[in-house]
Amino acid sequence: MLKAALPVVPGVNLLPGVAKKGGDLPDLRLTRKDVTIDPAHVATYREVCGFEPGQYLPVTYPHMLAFRLHMGIMTDSSFPYAAIGSVHLRNSVTQHRSIAPTELLDVSATATNKRAHSKGTMFDFVTTVTSGDELVWESVSTYLRPGRGDKDAQPEGAPFEVIEGNGTQWKLGADLGRRFAAVSGDYNPIHLYPLTAKAFGFPSQIAHGIWTKARCVAAMESRLPDAVTIEVEFRKPVLLPTKVAFGSRIVDDGPVQGLDFSMTNPKNGKPHVVGRTR
Repeated sequence: MLKAALPVVPGVNLLPGVAKKGGDLPDLRLTRKDVTIDPAHVATYREVCGFEPGQYLPVTYPHMLAFRLHMGIMTDSSFPYAAIGSVHLRNSVTQHRSIAPTELLDVSATATNKRAHSKGTMFDFVTTVTSGDELVWESVSTYLRPGRGDKDAQPEGAPFEVIEGNGTQWKLGADLGRRFAAVSGDYNPIHLYPLTAKAFGFPSQIAHGIWTKARCVAAMESRLPDAVTIEVEFRKPVLLPTKVAFGSRIVDDGPVQGLDFSMTNPKNGKPHVVGRTR
């Protein structure tokens, strides 16, 4: 994370090899071969995210295997944008089948699809996980680099519906960001302490967006098929400590089946994350 922070440090961010000047995304793909799964790490991930014990990996867990690849790309001198300050807008995960923790996995990631947004520039991190020659998991994480945007840029994809809380609430402690950082490796200062978050414009530390998705998925895990796509859009940051509400609804409209879900502010109903499974 130190390398990720250097491009936003005044003075240091002007040095050759550190400065980020925008431009095209690099033709860069990073891969981890024959990744073994640490059962203790999976157990900690389950505890922090609310998953029950199980014989297969939680559907959101492979993102933990890809994080160092994402950071490796973003901190490469060829990458045009600083990691800190880039906003995670959306995440889509497709699990093609359940993954056993005993499998050897190859994990690969690349940045692609730079395009205009009304508030800056968007790009995607595309991640694939294979077991042998079989594609078992893939994801797309969409980021926004705030800046000069295109006011004519149109929203992408089908809109998500906000689902009101159905009585389930979770109390989130002030240390949640630090606990998830320890398991994910994402020590972005906005997630750690009030002082470090305030340096980047937040009134207090905020929960990781990918944690909010995992917590929602954990609440629905028993209702998900082995092969599933889970899409989310991150709306308002979760300021810690706080309480959040969870709601979900079954969708069964002919060929379209799955769940719509949201994590919302229980006081005003505003969404932190909205999503759907199909």
